[in-house]
Amino acid sequence: MTTLSTPPGTDDAPAPADRPRRHRVRATLLLTALTVALVAVALVSAGLGAYPVPVDQVAASVLHAAGLDVGTLPDRIGRTVLWDVRLPRVALAVAVGTALGAAGAMMQGIFGNPLAEPGVIGVSSGAAVGAILVIFSGLTVLGHWTIIASAFVFGLATTLSVYVFARSHGRTEVVTLLLTGVAVNAVAGAAIGLMTNFSQDAEIQTITFWQLGSVSTATWSKVAAITPCLLLGLAVIPLYARRLDLLSLGEAPARHLGVDVERMRLVVIAALALLTSAAVAFAGIVAFIGLVVPHIVRMVTGPGHRILLPASALGGGLLLLAADLLARTVAAPAEIPLGVVTAALGGPFFFFLLHRTRSKQGGWS
Repeated sequence: MTTLSTPPGTDDAPAPADRPRRHRVRATLLLTALTVALVAVALVSAGLGAYPVPVDQVAASVLHAAGLDVGTLPDRIGRTVLWDVRLPRVALAVAVGTALGAAGAMMQGIFGNPLAEPGVIGVSSGAAVGAILVIFSGLTVLGHWTIIASAFVFGLATTLSVYVFARSHGRTEVVTLLLTGVAVNAVAGAAIGLMTNFSQDAEIQTITFWQLGSVSTATWSKVAAITPCLLLGLAVIPLYARRLDLLSLGEAPARHLGVDVERMRLVVIAALALLTSAAVAFAGIVAFIGLVVPHIVRMVTGPGHRILLPASALGGGLLLLAADLLARTVAAPAEIPLGVVTAALGGPFFFFLLHRTRSKQGGWS
């Protein structure tokens, strides 16, 4: 009696050829789920408030604006509240969250460190100094773009400084990265405190807005202003996602595989600085979005940047929109600063990441 052996690849484990397909299916499902969730939360957020608008009427109003007459439209007051107050705020929150989520994933990839995040290592604070300096000095050289330009210059300078100080022997050290962030945040805090001390009451209120973070002053003009910055920053994703995957193998292997590492670093750093600076210029300091979202995405899809970057962008928009909804409804009619909500959510997660990183490395002595 002959015993038939089981051919390789026919057991319960997936065959190697099936793994890429399963990975693509999982990635597609994740991106679809994030998009659907983002749309759903946006409709709910636009409808909730002191003057509630039913979700079906919100959807009907949006479709009507797109040229589709479907469903029941809200009344005149509802339309005014929806289009002049709620929808600009929803759009700005999504744009800022998308920028911070993508910037965090880019920063972790280019630094080769999972703890890198614009708020944690001081990039957001540096950009805020640039924005507050314009408010303090009253400069209007570039009109509405003056704050964005100043925030971008300071954010880029901060990013480059952190990059230079955190690099050692061809890699980014965890301790050096965190200590650099502490130093940058301290210097930025001192500069902001100095400007606050010599500011007038109206300027102090605006500076407080930048420090705590908020999208409560959203308008369609601000949404229109942040959109070009967002599109330019996100344009890096399809161009450099695969190269970031190769960089994760190490600088030498990436160079052998044809990656111009230094050029890639400059382009990606400029893109993440633009995204972070635009977010800070319109919403103030909102921390931990760029830290939490990429890690959650990695738990689902793995470290591949072709999925990680767009999923982090969508997830950042979703998380910040949900945080803003929580900020303006949990203590209504009062409103909790957005930065306080994201810090309360992201702080414990950061402690968890610190503990896990320290355990894996066996201590940071």
